[in-house]
Amino acid sequence: MGLLESTLGRIDPPDADARAEARARLARLTMPHWALGRLMDLAEELAGMTRSLRPPVDRKTVVTMAGDHGVAVEGVSLYPQAVTQQMVWNFVRGGAGINALARLVGARVVVVDMGVAGDLADLARGGRIVSCRVGPGTRNLAEGPAMSREQALRCVESGIAVSLSQGATTDLFGTGDMGIGNTTPSAAMVAAFTGLPPEEVTGRGTGIGDDLWRRKVAVIRKALEVNRPDARDPLDVLAKLGGFEIGGIAGLILGAASQRKPILVDGFISTAGALVARRLSPPAAGYLIAAHRSAEAGHGAALRDLGKQPLLDLGLRLGEGTGSALAMHLVEAAARILTEVATFEEAGVAEAER
Repeated sequence: MGLLESTLGRIDPPDADARAEARARLARLTMPHWALGRLMDLAEELAGMTRSLRPPVDRKTVVTMAGDHGVAVEGVSLYPQAVTQQMVWNFVRGGAGINALARLVGARVVVVDMGVAGDLADLARGGRIVSCRVGPGTRNLAEGPAMSREQALRCVESGIAVSLSQGATTDLFGTGDMGIGNTTPSAAMVAAFTGLPPEEVTGRGTGIGDDLWRRKVAVIRKALEVNRPDARDPLDVLAKLGGFEIGGIAGLILGAASQRKPILVDGFISTAGALVARRLSPPAAGYLIAAHRSAEAGHGAALRDLGKQPLLDLGLRLGEGTGSALAMHLVEAAARILTEVATFEEAGVAEAER
């Protein structure tokens, strides 16, 4: 039995009894009924995910998956592909957006090389990143499959392995990504899974103008025509249209779900990975928390497909795991509401008259 199959067999839906117990306690807290709104919804969900009325969320890890994309040759980004490798070094040195926000919330950042085009062997040998290299970037999806089915499976299983390796020291996971051009495969995957036309799910990525946006839409339309992905087969969609880091994110989610640990899903690229994870294991969706709504055009459609409402809506479009990090305090807040706020009975406070 392979790692993917064995992991899928360990994923159960969140516990309904634990949710019911949490809901009953939350309804008796010293405040008007459900006065903290979605934070109380989240507290109930955390209880179901962790099977506990004291859901552990203190140890936080953002896993930033990095990979390059052959479709970058189509000119779909304002930045050269070399930036992917350069940003991995920036992560390691602590100078990126995700580093600043992770320090704010007390989260570790684990950087994973899923398939960066440049040489990162020194960082891997020094233990400063995790190497799960599938190849030096994907192929151009506009001309054929981005990767083989075997590579797609390897990506997902690598993500699972990373999740399992970090699980002993992590209560709350966050997803992150780095890869120049990766909004293009993400938009293609969302179009394939949802059936929406490319122009409705294609955004501006790194800030491209109208001409580049039209080129990007045309590239995605061509990729769908050339590859004809089977939306009923998530590994087929990943192989034909995806990226190594997107597959890694899907595996990270599955691994977290198999350990009954909540996982914050960052922006557009991470949500493309979540679409793969949910189709491989519908119960895994019960462990997903949508961190924010990205500025990318297709992110709303992807979130609707997942049935998730984001915690934040700040116009973010950086990736790296920045949205996941920002939302971690909200997850901690939800857990504290459940564990630290007294009930009417405990506090000796009179309840509302009915």
